[in-house]
Amino acid sequence: MSYDLPRPAGRLLLTPEDKEAPARVRRLRRLGLGEHPEPALDAFADHLARHTGAPYAMVNFIDEHRQFFAGLRVPDVRPLTTTEEAKPEIGRCMERDHGFCPHVVVRRKALVLEDVRDYPRFAGNPVVDEFGIRSYLGAPLLDTTGMVLGTVCVADIEPRAWGKAGLEAIKSTAADLVARLERRETDWFPL
Repeated sequence: MSYDLPRPAGRLLLTPEDKEAPARVRRLRRLGLGEHPEPALDAFADHLARHTGAPYAMVNFIDEHRQFFAGLRVPDVRPLTTTEEAKPEIGRCMERDHGFCPHVVVRRKALVLEDVRDYPRFAGNPVVDEFGIRSYLGAPLLDTTGMVLGTVCVADIEPRAWGKAGLEAIKSTAADLVARLERRETDWFPL
């Protein structure tokens, strides 16, 4: 069964070119997003992690060079697999070529990776080795102007059967958050 999965490829897929990045940065600045952590977005990420049972959840805004997790939920104690030693913790900033969110932004649609290692083009991503990420579920934050602002996502160090329910949940969560973010622009109310 397919849940909008990318097709496996025989080679590593480099981080896709993001031609909308300069316009996205301007839009994010107008919304006051992407430069500092926000407690409301941290709470949103925490709710998303609890809802999905994933140890990691992020609200991610992406510019030309980096990703910024304005909303971040990481476990109090980093989960370890039996075959791994301790790895560094995920912080607020990440290089643009790390992770799967840049692919979601450029594709403009959700991405489900139940086991990253099943997809050679994603298995070689630095977050797999550096942080031990094995599964990912993310959706774009597509605003009413047609701009992808960033993503909401969850990740785990174990393979996860996100299924169609997971896909629908992450897409719904993204749509809800975009509506809240856009209200900030006109109403100046917090999330």
